Amino acid sequence: MWRDQRSPSVRKIAVVRANGIGDYVFSIPALAALRRTYPDAEIVLLGKPWHAAFLAGRPGPIDRVAVVPDYPGVGAEPGTATDTAAHERFFERMRAERFDLAVQMHGGGRYSNPFTRRLGARYAVGLRDRDAEPLDRWVPYVYFQPEVLRYLELVSLVGAQPDALEPSIAVTAADRREADGLGLGSSRPLVIIHPGATDLRRRWPAERFGDVARALHAAGAQVVVSGDETERELAARVVDSAAGAAVSVAGRLSLGGLAALLARSRVVVGNDSGPLHLAAAVGARTVGIYWVGNLINGAPLSRTRHRPLASWRLECVECGRNTLTNACEHRSSFVADVPLEEVRGRALELYRAETEPEPFAVAAQM
Repeated sequence: MWRDQRSPSVRKIAVVRANGIGDYVFSIPALAALRRTYPDAEIVLLGKPWHAAFLAGRPGPIDRVAVVPDYPGVGAEPGTATDTAAHERFFERMRAERFDLAVQMHGGGRYSNPFTRRLGARYAVGLRDRDAEPLDRWVPYVYFQPEVLRYLELVSLVGAQPDALEPSIAVTAADRREADGLGLGSSRPLVIIHPGATDLRRRWPAERFGDVARALHAAGAQVVVSGDETERELAARVVDSAAGAAVSVAGRLSLGGLAALLARSRVVVGNDSGPLHLAAAVGARTVGIYWVGNLINGAPLSRTRHRPLASWRLECVECGRNTLTNACEHRSSFVADVPLEEVRGRALELYRAETEPEPFAVAAQM
């Protein structure tokens, strides 16, 4: 009865997705499709503490968050020493939920499929790499696939059909109040530069972001550099390079406050990172700097509001290995060769654009 069609008996759905900001953003169209297909079901995201804080009271497809304790391969690195007693208590609570459906959106399934089985759901679907055990139904996990489409393909196994292909996140009044508290008042249009990325290989040089900031400031923008608490020093380097053309708010906003600030911007320029994907989801125009493999998986699907730029480098700059076939431990930038002229030019192009287009969407299924 489940083959590519809706089951009317679903009342509670668990979604396994315990990872980062960008990862959550990529899943939103699939989560919205589940909500549209199962409007009366409770959808519970099995996620991280940041999900619980960010999604509390926020309109969207998720009803509530169940925080997953650190679990090897699901929210924690494989091999991490963790609290097995906490795991047992967590799975006992999850089995008591009596989920009708569990949806595994957390990677290829080597660790997350056994995790999903332990939830005790009546039916389970998910992704499956070659080294993973099967769930009741699955989509093959092939690394190079746009993430948004990967999860839409997955939820189609239970009859969920999309009405949008681009992620969308609501900004709340509380988010706006927090952003107001920065005191950035200016008549100039706002531009955000986000120079950080968790993976150092995804970082474009800070000094070049400073060059972009100077060009945007000269074009009339108020340029603000964003980042979390750990990125204060990096943001300061961009501000120094901008020579008076930018200010930093790194470490001064929660994720919700950052969402409100991004939503106010005329354009956001940044590395492939959670905040860049968040910017797109709250409606900002973006110029994103990607390594080519991540461009395939993570770049926005449309181009009216977005200008993703790619580095085509495959070899490590330190050891020369082709990292597609022979990974190395080095963390030097793989995107430093994206030309300054391209980033600056695309940022100015979007900054000067006069229209605000509608989000890319597909027609609703009748």
